Amino acid sequence: MSLSKNALFKELFNNFLEVNKETEAIIVSDEEGLIIAGEKREDIDMEIVSVLTTIVNPILDRIRFEFDFKKFGSCSFETENNRLIFITVDEKIMLSIVLNTMASIEQYSPYGYFLAEKTAQIINVKEGDHLQLSVPNFKYEAKQAKRMKNQLYQLDVDSSGIYKFKFIITGDHNVGKTSIIRRFSENRFLADYRATIGLNIISHEFESFGNIINVALWDIGAQEYFRRYRKTYYNGAQAGFIVFDLTSKKSFENIKNWYNELNEFINIKDLPVMIIGNKKDLVEKRVINNQDAVIMSQNLTGSTNRNILYLETSALTGENVEDAFRLISYNFITKCKELAQLQRNQELLNEIGDIMQFKDNLILTFLTENPHWNPALQIMIEANDNKQLLNFKDEEDEKYYQYSNGLILKNCIYFLKEVSDSDGVFCIFDARDRDSINPKWTYIVSKILEFLEKGKVLVIGILVSEKNDWSSLIHEFQIDEELERKMGSIIFFKIGKEYQTEIHNQLKAMLTAIKNLI
Repeated sequence: MSLSKNALFKELFNNFLEVNKETEAIIVSDEEGLIIAGEKREDIDMEIVSVLTTIVNPILDRIRFEFDFKKFGSCSFETENNRLIFITVDEKIMLSIVLNTMASIEQYSPYGYFLAEKTAQIINVKEGDHLQLSVPNFKYEAKQAKRMKNQLYQLDVDSSGIYKFKFIITGDHNVGKTSIIRRFSENRFLADYRATIGLNIISHEFESFGNIINVALWDIGAQEYFRRYRKTYYNGAQAGFIVFDLTSKKSFENIKNWYNELNEFINIKDLPVMIIGNKKDLVEKRVINNQDAVIMSQNLTGSTNRNILYLETSALTGENVEDAFRLISYNFITKCKELAQLQRNQELLNEIGDIMQFKDNLILTFLTENPHWNPALQIMIEANDNKQLLNFKDEEDEKYYQYSNGLILKNCIYFLKEVSDSDGVFCIFDARDRDSINPKWTYIVSKILEFLEKGKVLVIGILVSEKNDWSSLIHEFQIDEELERKMGSIIFFKIGKEYQTEIHNQLKAMLTAIKNLI
């Protein structure tokens, strides 16, 4: 074996031992039982592992025999001190995983097939191949995916960020799942076909809509034998791809089975799903037309409002491959934004409802210098979109909205007299192109405090850029101590790139403060 393969095995096995603490040793051996590669923890005797392998040779012969009939053979074996998992990599190569007695075979088997797939990649590696040898932690990945979804709830599509997605790729064998992934991640096509052993994971990073997107593409083996492990592999997915072969009617008909399996194993109610018809380049062999595939997608959608996307690709030429992953990324982000907006709106409505238990009305005034940009007012209008609008005025320099739930929203261009009856005032200053605040701003804040009744709330947002010194800007606001004592609450906050999230949080803080002062 070449030095490069030895190094690859060492990296892979060490990564595996780091994630799976109950694994004591890993061995790759040939049909004669000779060790090709292996790694162990320091206190484990490699010769003992070799002896254990010899003991179960009859079982290994049986699963090698099964491999000859196109089955992936595997077995487990227990001794007094260890549990062992054996998996065929090919007709001559065997992977052996030695576990301690407390380890769960059921828990480690999904890892075993992932390790077998990576072992096969190393054995068949060619010059120029780029192998990814990181090892997932399935439990952590599922939790991380949930955290990422919550993080995306705070995402503005027009803002920059770094986000990580887990996409699962399913479908019949030999439809081109692995080829699509290789084309997307490496921009290359490999003609040699080898069935994926259980699971392969490829990570790829790309830019999309101003964000850096890192996707982990989980290429899942299609054999029925692996079905018992696929639920583990599906957990935490943020999008699903079902791939079929445009030249194979059977792979097209099996789309329903793959969709039903997704639906059975994980809750796909909010999971973006894309159906991919691959091998578009094989025009003369094509048996599935575009309309049939579109109808299939619509039928799977059923009575729900879920939109199952359909796209045709060619892993050979690369046509539409990148678009597939970019489109599903955008679909997922926008879906999360919609859910996030609904959640944010409900939070504000809940706060307003709590206040209205003690008041006949709630008056909020929004002051800005720019008549065309008042995001705080816009957020409040959108949150109350389903409330009846009893009275309104919408002019360039003054706006007024009265709702059936008792909420009154006012917007003025620094008309200070309009704040005297307000329960809360939300004022925004733009300091992005300034080294210091405008002296007029201090005057405006002082007058707001003077006009506002005792026990009311003032929120001051300052729009800044990266060059602004936030602490210095705040220090320049000289507020009379007597006026400050008169107030119930004064909140200063910084408005940056993620201004929608920031302003929403401060609106909620303002409503909470008003509620606490009642």
